[in-house]
Amino acid sequence: MCGIFGVVSNAPVNQLIYDGLLLLQHRGQDAAGIATQDGRKFYMHKAKGMVRDVFRTRNMRALPGNVGMGQVRYPTAGNAHSEEEAQPFYVNAPFGLVMSHNGNLTNAAALKAELFNSDHRHINTDSDSEVLLNVLAHELEATTRGLALTPADVFAAVRGVNRRIKGSYAVVVLIAGHGMLAFRDPFGIRPLCLGHGEGHVAVASESVALEGTGLVFDRDIQPGEAVFIDLAGQVHADLCADKAVLSPCMFEYVYLARPDSVLDGISVYQARLNMGETLAKRVISTVPPDQIDVVIPIPESSRPSAMQLAQLLGLPYREGFVKNRYVGRTFIMPGQGVRKKSVRQKLNVIASEFRGRNVLLVDDSIVRGTTSREIVQMARDVGANKVYMASAAPPVRYPNVYGIDMPTTSELVAYGRTVEEVRQIIGCDALIYQDVEAMKQAVHALNPALNGFDASCFDGVYCTGDVTPADIERLNEKRVSTVEPVEDTSRLVLPNAQEA
Repeated sequence: MCGIFGVVSNAPVNQLIYDGLLLLQHRGQDAAGIATQDGRKFYMHKAKGMVRDVFRTRNMRALPGNVGMGQVRYPTAGNAHSEEEAQPFYVNAPFGLVMSHNGNLTNAAALKAELFNSDHRHINTDSDSEVLLNVLAHELEATTRGLALTPADVFAAVRGVNRRIKGSYAVVVLIAGHGMLAFRDPFGIRPLCLGHGEGHVAVASESVALEGTGLVFDRDIQPGEAVFIDLAGQVHADLCADKAVLSPCMFEYVYLARPDSVLDGISVYQARLNMGETLAKRVISTVPPDQIDVVIPIPESSRPSAMQLAQLLGLPYREGFVKNRYVGRTFIMPGQGVRKKSVRQKLNVIASEFRGRNVLLVDDSIVRGTTSREIVQMARDVGANKVYMASAAPPVRYPNVYGIDMPTTSELVAYGRTVEEVRQIIGCDALIYQDVEAMKQAVHALNPALNGFDASCFDGVYCTGDVTPADIERLNEKRVSTVEPVEDTSRLVLPNAQEA
């Protein structure tokens, strides 16, 4: 869940990239980086921290050029505490490449060994993004063999990359002296879109980063598609995967993306409204509406779902929590202890909305349960009579391996537990979850052309078809966050495991 932004322009791009990263800050708060190209030289600055802290005036002045890219990082692989793993990454041959990547490679370990033993390339970090960059560099070198680079060569190299790597990836690459390349994995798991402005051609993780910087959103880059923008601003595109199937990550619509973005033809805001509509039906079957006095969202992603639910049930909708916007998302904070402490720093209650009432709290999802438990207790502390909890997403029962920070089963409160057991852990009087199929149908209705979704954290079906319990156990060993002891995943059973 990183955010990437790249642009080819006829004017300096450093400020435009900075502004684009600010609009993508919600996708990563661990580190930020910008690389620009002036002539054949790259300039780069990256560090741990948020965009506003990483880039000062002196840093911006040191980023000249009309071509560039940037990333906000949220680590899911590698060393979360290593500043050297902030992106972009650079390799000097062939041509000189700078790359930023959003996603997660599921075969990074095998590729790293392959690069060293067969391709004679050295990987200096634990980041799967550096692995991806070197696979691309090798394929470009094999394609061009020292000759001048053409768009056809670029697309041939991307085809080679798609044959070798597995997992999720949305990628932006600067090629020294030639232009900018962007491509997306054959399943389109992570988002990537294309836009333009006067003298600019840009790509970004979300449409809001284009529109918010004064650019025009043109279209989504398709799964398996590569787009090459030369230094004159000409756009070349080609499908570089044999079997491309659009299966975007459902968690983008549930939580990750901004509500004002449109991903793969689906308004994130409308998707969340639809989830609230289907959730309302689940609430009615569990708690009679006449036993609920008020519906209160847990800021911020749950607001559209909570509003729609309240309207359909004919219940008052109230804001009961005030969010401190200067505390990062607890979902992406490392360590349960840090998350628990940050909940009360992040949210404060409006006591009058709770006192003596039966309240229905609506959240976008319940992953670890730490935040939910603290929030329920906060509601009780200020005098709530009964506290019901509804999740706009189904139970998160399976690890995610495609770039979301929840790969270990020990962190998932719903894994191996019934809804009643989760309710007891959270401490609410009733717990209502979204239905998996109802959620898929609610979002799919907004773009019937979609083949489906990657909803693996809810249903355990990994769309790339190559993930096994053994793979998850291996990935757990490289876990970047400080977590509780990991359970034995050898007993983890995945739906359709035989197909995988």
